[in-house]
Amino acid sequence: MFTFILRLSTIFLALLVMAEVAWADDDAPAATVLTRMEAEEAHQGVTNDAKHVYAVSNSTIGKYDRASGKRVAAWSGDPQVFIHINSCEMVSGQMACAMSNFPNVPMDSSVEWFDPATMRHVRSHSFGPGHGSLTWIDWHDGFWWACFANYTATGGEAGRGTQSTVLVKYSADFVERESWLFPRDVLDRFGDFSASGGRWGRDGMLYVTGHTRPEMYVLRLPDAGGRLVHVRTITLPTGGQAFDWDATRPNTVWTISRDKAELVQSRLP
Repeated sequence: MFTFILRLSTIFLALLVMAEVAWADDDAPAATVLTRMEAEEAHQGVTNDAKHVYAVSNSTIGKYDRASGKRVAAWSGDPQVFIHINSCEMVSGQMACAMSNFPNVPMDSSVEWFDPATMRHVRSHSFGPGHGSLTWIDWHDGFWWACFANYTATGGEAGRGTQSTVLVKYSADFVERESWLFPRDVLDRFGDFSASGGRWGRDGMLYVTGHTRPEMYVLRLPDAGGRLVHVRTITLPTGGQAFDWDATRPNTVWTISRDKAELVQSRLP
């Protein structure tokens, strides 16, 4: 009798998990668009501060006035050095950007800092080869949280694929502390690509976007083991890529539309 009940419990739990995944994929609540702003550099990601929004595209960054939508400054680097800046975040008055040599192999990565006031490059930290291609990095709770993407498609290394994408927790001086793999169902949603954007939220959840689907995945650290847990999915008005929390409004994000070359501000449900 006990074995029969245990089997029923196992089946019930499996059905619950299937139902949650189906809801996340098919019935995800949608973000509401607030603002659209044209930006020719809106190709990889976006960051912002109280007065400006910054569009990121490999070796260029455009600075746009929030009120008028006009570009007021720009930075352009040597594309042989600044190969693939994927995302940026404002940390202590500086713009910390995740960069890799994608699609070149072996993969190597670095963090590049800029002064947003002068739009000058100010310093760098190299990870070199190792975990994969750095797509985003977030300063949260006294630690750096870095995502190293791996690709089944172009830009991947032999023996690695999307399944090898990893979140790494570093100390303030980049000493590695812990690391986690991504949920299997989220990896399936990434397809042959990987996690392009990520930020910790005020609710203690990790918000992640892929490279193509118009979706945001809400994750949490596991109670045990080395794989993140998928909590829910949010539908976005844009197709993945790196994003940033709005600096002036809670529960609001900036994403990019690569097809339309736009910066898009949306309120999450």
